[in-house]
Amino acid sequence: MRILTGRGHPPPMFLEWPDAQPYAPAEPRFERSRRRLAALCRESRVDAIAVTAMHEPHCDHEAAFRLACSVAVSAIRPITVFEYVVWASKPPGQGYRTWRTQAMPLGLRNAALAAHRSQITPQFGEGFRLSPSKQRMPAADLLYERIGPDARG
Repeated sequence: MRILTGRGHPPPMFLEWPDAQPYAPAEPRFERSRRRLAALCRESRVDAIAVTAMHEPHCDHEAAFRLACSVAVSAIRPITVFEYVVWASKPPGQGYRTWRTQAMPLGLRNAALAAHRSQITPQFGEGFRLSPSKQRMPAADLLYERIGPDARG
């Protein structure tokens, strides 16, 4: 995050969830994280959250989506949740509006990905690494906004 945002922004907040062992909604640690993030969203006047897509084939990504939706509902302010795809082979299906982010310098994006050792090295095994095609960063990302009756996840 520091590579992408620079030092002029607040530091990332770590929730201390164990890798590949996410907490389920209603578990005390999930609820503690939800309350902490909802308070931050109120204090900082956050109106949008971008999070890994619900249909991602990784349990941590799915849990992050569920947490973001819970935060958006409980923050006592309107927050739009946008999903993005990392591992999934396809974008979400119908019922979404697609947004393209502003382009960023590719060197900056590739440097940020290179710093994410768990995704591009065998540190956690071959099955955990991004495929070579996913390691070629585009200049911009696609964000998906749920529309219609299922908009809150």
